[in-house]
Amino acid sequence: MKKIKNRRRKNVRRMCMGILLTGCVALGGNAVLSNKEEIFSALRPMLSQASAGKYEEKDDKRDEKEAWNLILVNPWNEMPEGFEVELTQLKDGQAVDSRIYPELQQMLDDARKEGLIPYVNSSYRTNEKQTQLLKDEIKMYQEQGYSKREAEKIAKQWVAVPGTSEHQLGLAVDITSADKNVQSPYEIWEWLAQHSWKYGFILRYTEEKQEITGIMPEEWHYRYVGKEAAREIYEQGICLEEYLEKR
Repeated sequence: MKKIKNRRRKNVRRMCMGILLTGCVALGGNAVLSNKEEIFSALRPMLSQASAGKYEEKDDKRDEKEAWNLILVNPWNEMPEGFEVELTQLKDGQAVDSRIYPELQQMLDDARKEGLIPYVNSSYRTNEKQTQLLKDEIKMYQEQGYSKREAEKIAKQWVAVPGTSEHQLGLAVDITSADKNVQSPYEIWEWLAQHSWKYGFILRYTEEKQEITGIMPEEWHYRYVGKEAAREIYEQGICLEEYLEKR
């Protein structure tokens, strides 16, 4: 970040010098400015406008990289402070970020047209919900005979620590079969793995990328990143962390 800021300062300085030289030539035919203070005073409006334009351009690029659909949340990156999300309810009582609802619904509808019966069994979670899920997971392993420390370690491989779960963003959904006796969830996951990118979703956690994502493989967990990012991630066989690193 410091390197980026330094480059910005140098670029602005170069730009300012160019404006000063141009301005001096332009002003030279109309007035004689006796000192530096008068020169800067005359050119200040030009400098202010140009400088603001440069920073705005840089900020636009920064905002593009940190777009809402590309927010990175994993074991090493917590949710943004003060994060809020506007939700839309699904028919089954689940809820997602309103901005991803149309694409999610279209993906599920198209899957149904192929004879599949997808079902969203987990979506947006509050911090309280995520905390309870982790507690329940730890308790389950303790009941199996693990010590509390061991149980916590194992549980955190499957359930994210509150504040580090994509579900809290409202951008992730867990999809399974509406009736496992009628259709195996693997049929649905296979279809999603091949087609979800068309709707802006990616299979978030795979065995190949486990060391990078820090999460065990989850065939059911799909994350919205937008159509452009999803296509690139799918075609290159990378994960979200790698995609953001290349930007």
